Amino acid sequence: MGLDDFLSCRIPGTEVHLGMSRKLFAACERLHEEDLAIAQRTPGLRAEDQPPADLELSDEAQEEQRLTQRRIFREQQEEARPRLRPLLRDAYEQGAASDWSDLLRRPQEPALDLEGDASLLEAATPETYVAVSRYDLPPARL
Repeated sequence: MGLDDFLSCRIPGTEVHLGMSRKLFAACERLHEEDLAIAQRTPGLRAEDQPPADLELSDEAQEEQRLTQRRIFREQQEEARPRLRPLLRDAYEQGAASDWSDLLRRPQEPALDLEGDASLLEAATPETYVAVSRYDLPPARL
């Protein structure tokens, strides 16, 4: 299944490890680039670009402003969807033939970890990988 060819790492601030295949990585990277292009055409509309709450506006006015901004950004995403599907499909297929060093835009390949971590509970599909530390799970209910 190609389970030996994932790029994975721990998500900072969590004990969750995520990984993806070359194909999925390439498609996600392309989607990220397109999302950034939409953000540049509609500055300030993504949630992460929002300034702190405007104390001059009432809570109701702030909520209305957020809803309007989300609607505009969502419309931009919907408008881009037909154009994105073939771009993402192409990126996905090209990812299969790419080296990790090309996808990561670094001269060296990422380090290979053949040892693994025995404390991780892992699951994988042909394109995805997820793991959590068995020591960070909530206690079992009796």
